[in-house]
Amino acid sequence: MSGSAPYKKSAEKSQAVVRVTRSAEETFRLAEEMAAAFQGGEVVLLVGGLGAGKTVFAKGLAAGLGVKDTTRVCSPSYTLVNIYKGRFPIFHIDLYRLHNDSEIQDLGWEDFLGEGVVVIEWAEKLAFPPDGIRVTIEPGNDDERTITIVEEEGSGLNI
Repeated sequence: MSGSAPYKKSAEKSQAVVRVTRSAEETFRLAEEMAAAFQGGEVVLLVGGLGAGKTVFAKGLAAGLGVKDTTRVCSPSYTLVNIYKGRFPIFHIDLYRLHNDSEIQDLGWEDFLGEGVVVIEWAEKLAFPPDGIRVTIEPGNDDERTITIVEEEGSGLNI
């Protein structure tokens, strides 16, 4: 992303990167750059409120993984899981409409682990989240977003 500040390590979390984006395009590009380094098998846990930019981030991940038409990448709020073809299969999961642990378990999302890249929106709803890359998106003024990326042990990303 040209003209943007480099990743900066957070003082509180040695494995965290904090980045401020100022538009949906910058958020998209950040995710695209991150996904370009994926080797397959990554789990991305997206956390943030309604309108925070989780789906924009998911579109960027898909672009970085080789999905040509990212307009097809949309929040699977009603279908719960969308699958896209890129360099690796992308399993895009949305937990927003699921209300308890049994509904989330019944989805069977764990079956996708290791089969491609798993992207989970509303990951904070997981009682026992897998090791992965936790991306927390916090809206600021206008289109500004503070994005904190934490690599959890075994996630495969070197940040």
